[in-house]
Amino acid sequence: MRADSTLASYLRTVCPDADLGAVSTEALAFAAALDTVGDVAPQIAASIRSELADQRANLKLIASENYASPAVLLAMGNWLSDKYAEGSPGHRFYAGCDNVDAIESHAVELAKDLFGSDHAYVQPHSGIDANLVAFWAILTQRVEAPFLEQAGAKDLVSLPDADWERLRDDLGNQRLLGMALDAGGHLTHGFRPNISGKLFEIARYTVDPETGLLDYDQVRKQATEFRPLILLAGYSSYPRKINFRVFREIADEVGAVFMVDMAHFAGLVAGKVFSGDFDPVAHAHVVTTTTHKTLRGPRGGMVLCTGEFAATVDRGCPLVLGGPLGHVMAAKAVALTEAARPEFADYAQRIVDNAAILAEALRQQGAKVVTGGTDNHLLLIDVRPYGLTGRQAETALREAAITLNRNVIPFDPNGAWYTSGLRLGTPAVTTLAMGAEEMCEVASIVHGVLQATEADSDSKARYRLPEAIRDQARGRARDLLDRHPLYPGIAL
Repeated sequence: MRADSTLASYLRTVCPDADLGAVSTEALAFAAALDTVGDVAPQIAASIRSELADQRANLKLIASENYASPAVLLAMGNWLSDKYAEGSPGHRFYAGCDNVDAIESHAVELAKDLFGSDHAYVQPHSGIDANLVAFWAILTQRVEAPFLEQAGAKDLVSLPDADWERLRDDLGNQRLLGMALDAGGHLTHGFRPNISGKLFEIARYTVDPETGLLDYDQVRKQATEFRPLILLAGYSSYPRKINFRVFREIADEVGAVFMVDMAHFAGLVAGKVFSGDFDPVAHAHVVTTTTHKTLRGPRGGMVLCTGEFAATVDRGCPLVLGGPLGHVMAAKAVALTEAARPEFADYAQRIVDNAAILAEALRQQGAKVVTGGTDNHLLLIDVRPYGLTGRQAETALREAAITLNRNVIPFDPNGAWYTSGLRLGTPAVTTLAMGAEEMCEVASIVHGVLQATEADSDSKARYRLPEAIRDQARGRARDLLDRHPLYPGIAL
């Protein structure tokens, strides 16, 4: 605990004989917070404590999850939550937003500096919200603005009703070319049940059926034939780098706006592991991201863009977003500050190194690794050689103290619910300071459990895992976690 901290000063007043060096500031802060919650809602406080216990008891291999720092977590629990701040810094619809303005403006500058972007918008509440802001900013800038100019109208309010109906028709009939879900794309890249699939006319590019890799010539051919307004790149389960320079060339050839969803790999961009042709911010018109995952911040979203889209993006609230969350923007600013430190670049590189080692160790064990390996933070394994569905494999591993998720693989015969694959990621275990030795141990545990799991022939969900194998796997996972504890200074 810092000798000059507010908490230390308070404790010296109320407990002059206390040993302030014996307990960390973070431990005291979380204990006090949960005691306060427990006084009002003990069941909720108990569930929060149970979540920490659960995360400490299971190896987290979910590629889209991480562990935020205590500073990031604590930045979200304060009175900024009580303030309405619709609008943007200096242009609010409520009075009294000076402090939110200062926080948001600082977060914007941090994001611009970290990613080398012309503009940043830090209000989105999630990655899906960030994509909605991006979609509508592009529609507004590339469809609505030219329409208004041609109609001689200064704004939508002054647009005659007949023109308004024509504009609505134009806005609802634009095209988007994105990555297919089973090839590694995200729900928001044009999947029909998602709003993106209903908002746009969609075409999807996929991967080579033999290699599982993107075929840029095929993407170019599709874009030339389809002529989309938006060419969208990025992924949630593609285990390789993407050449964004080539994608931008394709977008320019067909007159498309090039948009990248880097939600999964933003931390690898921030840490300069992805640079040059593989840095989306250097090539895209609009880039969206989450602020958790590899970036290790709070749950939330962000939009980066060129100057052309800046003013429109800044109107995300009230265009598609509700009121900005000042406390979460504060936590984003803390996370962006952490990501700008030199040690974050080392962390980002270790994420990728760990993923490559884990993929190779699994392959040597006999697992079928999609594309044969990985260039980023995640990998996919096809569990059909084990005689399992993804649903069975996911649940069996969770029983063995390993938390990951089932995932579709290219051309998956089992669909998006049961799946034929598992997705494994290394951000969280890298945060725990695990390395090559631990990745080999994780691979051995995963393979051993999957090999011992027997599918129920009458179900895609039920399975049998021998108790002895389960208990052995739990013990090995517990040993790893005991050697690499989560939030070691916090005891609740």
